[in-house]
Amino acid sequence: MLGASELTTVETVHDDGSYTCTVRDSYGERDEVIVVPCEDDPGVRAWINRCTHEAQRFDTGRGAPMRDGQVICPKHGSLFDACSGECDNGEAAGTTLPAVDLAVEEGTVFLRDDDYTFVHDGTIDDDDGDDGPSSTSHIGF
Repeated sequence: MLGASELTTVETVHDDGSYTCTVRDSYGERDEVIVVPCEDDPGVRAWINRCTHEAQRFDTGRGAPMRDGQVICPKHGSLFDACSGECDNGEAAGTTLPAVDLAVEEGTVFLRDDDYTFVHDGTIDDDDGDDGPSSTSHIGF
């Protein structure tokens, strides 16, 4: 598909439970995208890889936790519908995950969002680049 980055296949997402990649946003900042199985056509949806409550990552390197068509926040247990991104319970109730546009052609999933550029498969932590000093503080800046 011209102008889009090939990510994975619908079959792989359904077999593995999710797919994660690192992208750059329109400001050049790195972020993560999860592609999860969805019962609606075309069979997958993509979301920014963090809960809308406290920015907890869903996939920390082992796949996004899923149950019964919902993405589970590993910190507080909020459940997000894999197809709509909506949450109706827990700390994130009433919020919706930020969507990332995809295209699917013949079972292949492509990143088709003008706001994001594909960097690599996996989480930001999978990159060998230096991200600067790390912090264990619960306070975000």
